[in-house]
Amino acid sequence: MSLKPKIEAIIYAAETPITLDQIVNLLKDSEGATDDVDLKSEARAAIEELTADYSSENHGIELRQIAGGYRMSTKPEQHDLVRSFAKSLKPPIRLSLQALETLAVIAYKQPVTVPEISEIRGVDSSGVIATLLDRKLITTSGRKDVIGRPILYKTTKEFLLRFGLKDVHELPSMEEFEKLVSESFQSDLLPVETQQPQEGHSEAAGDQAEPGQVESSKTA
Repeated sequence: MSLKPKIEAIIYAAETPITLDQIVNLLKDSEGATDDVDLKSEARAAIEELTADYSSENHGIELRQIAGGYRMSTKPEQHDLVRSFAKSLKPPIRLSLQALETLAVIAYKQPVTVPEISEIRGVDSSGVIATLLDRKLITTSGRKDVIGRPILYKTTKEFLLRFGLKDVHELPSMEEFEKLVSESFQSDLLPVETQQPQEGHSEAAGDQAEPGQVESSKTA
């Protein structure tokens, strides 16, 4: 496989300018190369070709060398259009770990009641339901035909949009989901508050915490 598409994918995925040496190190494993000099020369040539390709007026983005590395960015003539589009985007989801756990239970067990959610999580989950309703990630789904007729909850179309799913059947297994969340917390990929609420604070209070969020650099 040509180095060109690989390098293109690497630079596109990088949130910050990536250096030639970093690119070469990433390619060494996939190419099984032993000669760094030749690989570096080939990588540099591929980057030059990509730079020339993207300089065409048929592309709205360009490959630029910035701060000692390479980065994809929109062309200056497209900035106003992209800025208008960015303003129309919805802000990132901000959820506490407790809210995310509750959302996961609803997604996999829906329709489900608050007592059932609390039993699965082992903690009262009523405090975060309002947060998920406010984010339009869940909605009511009637009442369960048991004593007390508790409200049933299910995920919404907004949930599918936010998580990039065609439907709930595309949800990964619970084990895969837990692994994904764990890895996301460790690599800071999700705009989710990961701290547990301090002693004396409810889960509802924890949902008001200000989590970190991912900043996109593609439109710079």
